[in-house]
Amino acid sequence: MDTDGKIDLDKLKYILADKIEEAPERYNFTWNGKKQAMKLAQQPSKATLKPNKEKSKNWDTTENLYIEGDNLEVLKLLQKSYSNKVKLIYVDPPYNTGKDFVYKDNFKDSIENYLEQTGQVDRDGNKLSVNTDTSGRYHTDWLNMMYPRLKLARNLLTEDGVIFLSIDDNELQNLLKMLDEVFGPNNFVGIISVENNPKGRKNSSFISVSSEYLVVYSKNKDKSYFIENVPKNASDMKLDENGRYVHNSGKRVLVGDNSFNDVVTNVNSKKNYSVYYQSEQDEVIIKRESKIEDSDYNLESQGYKRYFSSNQGNLVLNTYTKEKFMELFSNKALEFSDDKIFEKNFNDTIRIKSQLVNKKYEAIVNGRKENFNFDLTTTGAGTHLKNLFQISVSPFSAPKNVGLLRSIITLIDEKDCIVLDFFSGSSTTAEAVMTQNSIDLGNRRFIMIQLPENLEENLKTADNDAKKTIQAAIKYLAGIEKNRTLPAIAEKRIDLAGDKIATENPLLADQLDIGFKVFELDKSNVKKWNLETENIVEQLDFIENNFEPNSTSLDVVYEIMLKQGLDLACSVVEHQVGSSTIYDIAYGAMLVVLGDAIESKVAEFIINKIKEEDAENSVVVFQDNKFVDDSEKLNTIEALNANGIQYDDILSI
Repeated sequence: MDTDGKIDLDKLKYILADKIEEAPERYNFTWNGKKQAMKLAQQPSKATLKPNKEKSKNWDTTENLYIEGDNLEVLKLLQKSYSNKVKLIYVDPPYNTGKDFVYKDNFKDSIENYLEQTGQVDRDGNKLSVNTDTSGRYHTDWLNMMYPRLKLARNLLTEDGVIFLSIDDNELQNLLKMLDEVFGPNNFVGIISVENNPKGRKNSSFISVSSEYLVVYSKNKDKSYFIENVPKNASDMKLDENGRYVHNSGKRVLVGDNSFNDVVTNVNSKKNYSVYYQSEQDEVIIKRESKIEDSDYNLESQGYKRYFSSNQGNLVLNTYTKEKFMELFSNKALEFSDDKIFEKNFNDTIRIKSQLVNKKYEAIVNGRKENFNFDLTTTGAGTHLKNLFQISVSPFSAPKNVGLLRSIITLIDEKDCIVLDFFSGSSTTAEAVMTQNSIDLGNRRFIMIQLPENLEENLKTADNDAKKTIQAAIKYLAGIEKNRTLPAIAEKRIDLAGDKIATENPLLADQLDIGFKVFELDKSNVKKWNLETENIVEQLDFIENNFEPNSTSLDVVYEIMLKQGLDLACSVVEHQVGSSTIYDIAYGAMLVVLGDAIESKVAEFIINKIKEEDAENSVVVFQDNKFVDDSEKLNTIEALNANGIQYDDILSI
């Protein structure tokens, strides 16, 4: 700053001399609107998420979330509550094919823009659902749509979290460049080719396309890892003498001829020992020996066979310590051949490959032979949905296969985590999470986010194939749901899939979370103070009640939870104290007091509730203008503070 409080650019350039790129030309990935897209990710949201119990399933017990709204605004709203908490993100964004492109962001007012888009027309009645390849902004529109959403999504990932993105040829290169910028090129994990259409597309001009891509990035590659999750072919395994499947090849030599281990230089090393094995009695004796010639003839005369490690006439160290070796022996994990001792390979999975292809084979799954069907196809997904809904036409166009999503989910070792899909579409991700939990008793949770596209409006511009699926969805919803939207049919899919999973696993039915809480993106429940209005009645009404007229108490509670960074799945218990309603959130973590006449006696209830639940660092929020008078307000605050609640933790709304 200079003496006038302004930035001196020349001085700043001097200070940053070695940091400034002076070259006139350098590699840079940019497009029209990029700066605005970056700003868009940083603009705070003026919206909120309102709970809808009627659309939900198992509201009081479920931890799964389904959120109807523009994912840009929703991702902003989730920042405080879910920052660094999501282990896995999967998205299947709209492919830039020149049609069905409904995500058009307004850089000025996102929530107003969203409310327009839910009708899918702008202020002048023009359609918002087409991004034709003749448009000069064909690629930039898609990039501007994706960039801020990816920026916000990255914040939600845990340090070891990963993101998977399905994409086709149209924007693959641009997506990779954009992800390099958002996640860093060093966090690129790989590209997987997914055979989703084995017969190939008949409308391809040069190559019959049978696959699409799955792009994988991590938040911090040094902390992320995948486990082996593809079942091995039964032909590669055999039963050992104890009836367990072991791999035919690739066995590790523990004792025997070994060119990899070091020559013994210290005879007292923990890895220097000979093994004497008596097969009839299945007994092992360990002896430390200093030379190859140091054989115990007495043991050999009793039927013990000697094993030792050597290389070119030199005694070498064994692979494991004596203690580790004996542990494997006790676990029946050793194979004794004529001259070597191997470690049995019981692992019945292999690492996922960069080419995922559809195949059926006899596999070893959890120690048993099973006919394994690795189905990644779109047609297979469609057939599954027809069976699930018991209709002749799938209600979703080009849905992802549950098999694909399960193959992604099972790469993650952690079974108690959050899985996010913010272009959730048919909600295959939700079904995959519930299915996998039923298989391995995991406690994964899902968060689905989907723009509430109007199916009847989409029908007007859809191609023939898409029309069939949309018509099927509309017909199915006709008797059960007045709103013909994509989330309506997706929520029904989760409902049906959850019931099916519970029916197929009756012993686990009480343990499985097959429900979901529905939230809807909307304007804030809190009125904005208008400094410019001349309507005194309006301002007096604001003083009387600062909540929007269509807002319920529960709407307000969940908005406060978002602002305070609490999980939307937290328990919310309602208590009545006089004319006040007290909401106990997350067992005393936060208490919200609303009502028409708040009195100081609410303090006693709050204090007792916090003690009862043994809560620490509790936050208490009051509807400020609903206290009976200033004296009651002051007495309430002082009583809370006297009982350990800090002034900074007593808030007003």
